[in-house]
Amino acid sequence: MRRRIERLRPYPALFLLAGPLAVVEPLKLATVFIAGSGHWITSGLVMLFAYAVSLFVTHWLFGVVKPKLLTLPWFARGWGWFVTMRAKARRWVSNRFLATSRRRRSTKNTTAANS
Repeated sequence: MRRRIERLRPYPALFLLAGPLAVVEPLKLATVFIAGSGHWITSGLVMLFAYAVSLFVTHWLFGVVKPKLLTLPWFARGWGWFVTMRAKARRWVSNRFLATSRRRRSTKNTTAANS
């Protein structure tokens, strides 16, 4: 199946990537009806299962079709922007985390020295 998907042209590959979304959205509506009939746990499990399957299938599909999608100029630009923003966000979070942990350590050292 992977080989057949890899042979797709860029736009059919993009359309295929939307498939898992097309499955999850009706299931979300179904969970509302299930919950409305008083089956809260079943509704939650259906929602969790739908999202998990969609996430795993989409992740696998994206790995397969990404090279084809990157041949589309607009997708390549968008992907480049996304990767850049993700790297900046990771650096920002990392710097915040390091600054917080340094402050905590210096506070502990100051408190220990004062005792």
